[in-house]
Amino acid sequence: MPTIETRRLNPYALAGIILGLVALAVFGIRFVTRDVVEVRAAPVTHQNLVSTVPTNGRVEPMEPFQAHAQVPGVVEKIYVHVGDKVKKGDLLLRMQDADALSRLATAKASLTSAQASLNDLQQGGTQEERLSINADLTRAEQQKDQAQKSLAALQQLQQKGAASASEVTAAEQRLQAATTTLRNLQQRQTNRYSATDKSKVQAQVNDARAAVSAAQSIYSNANIRTPIDGTVYAIPVNDYDFVNAGEPLLDVADLKRIQVRAYFDEPEIGKLAVGQAVKILWDAKPNQVWHGHISRAPSTVITYGTRNVGECLITVDDAQEDLLPNTNVTVTVTVSQRFNVLSVPREALHTEGASDYVYRIVQGKLVRTPVQVGVLNLTRVEILSGLSEKDVVALNATSNRDLSNGLAVKIVE
Repeated sequence: MPTIETRRLNPYALAGIILGLVALAVFGIRFVTRDVVEVRAAPVTHQNLVSTVPTNGRVEPMEPFQAHAQVPGVVEKIYVHVGDKVKKGDLLLRMQDADALSRLATAKASLTSAQASLNDLQQGGTQEERLSINADLTRAEQQKDQAQKSLAALQQLQQKGAASASEVTAAEQRLQAATTTLRNLQQRQTNRYSATDKSKVQAQVNDARAAVSAAQSIYSNANIRTPIDGTVYAIPVNDYDFVNAGEPLLDVADLKRIQVRAYFDEPEIGKLAVGQAVKILWDAKPNQVWHGHISRAPSTVITYGTRNVGECLITVDDAQEDLLPNTNVTVTVTVSQRFNVLSVPREALHTEGASDYVYRIVQGKLVRTPVQVGVLNLTRVEILSGLSEKDVVALNATSNRDLSNGLAVKIVE
């Protein structure tokens, strides 16, 4: 019988064939999948969009009363403590008032002197001066009467030829001189002082009265009383401390009527408006939240440290004496709210010039889709047109690959 010889493959040739097939398979897979890019994606959904602006601020009373030292002196007695409730008119603090009393006495003495000078001016002089001028008037009147009698007697004698014309002339001159003297004394009695003299003395009286009023105020302020109902929240001095004029002594305020003075960076100012809701946080009470509203929006830009900011006043609506003055807080203003609006994550939005667009994922490929946007916050943006709730949009590639229209993609978590 014929013999059939079976030929076996060389092992080395078989290994080469297998490696070639593997390489061909890998190349084929890469060729088929080389343009498929893994991307993160998100559905288009309806959500509530709240846009906020946070910043820092400082708590302060709306109507504070701060007592100051009117003159240098020593604190004699403090009658209250921090946290005490006080009523209008309650005595809070007393300063040593010896100096104030001395100032008041000096001012009153100056006023008395000025008023006496004014009274003398209105009466035509001091009592001694008035008595002296009255005596001079009586003497002048007597001299005039005597001159008139002498002149009349000489005139009769002249008619009889017993007196000369020169004697009559001399008598007339004596009468004229006596009359002039009397007239001058009468004018001096009624018009001794000019309008300028009267104005000067009246000004002295007015100045003295002002000095008394000021001294009286300083003396009264030696006893510090509160002009309002409220809570004592600061006493920077102690008994027997020496204080200079103008230094603060204590602070009182209604701690249910407080506000926050907040500072917003210049780019955020245009978003703020009176009435916007505000959330307030204080690090000292991390589990508590206060609420308020903007009562005064920024009207100008100022320099605050190294920042250009707008100053804003925020009224605290629910203060219950638990948010202390002069504390630093964080405020968050709600500048806009939209409820149940169609939105996408902000990272899905692209801008080119004045146009906005997103990449929809349609049958495994990206489709560039123009959109019209509305309000936005830090995480999401409202879509007014261009998308529906059924759409899915690409966020970014997991690699460094840029997204482009028509790119084949695969969604990954």
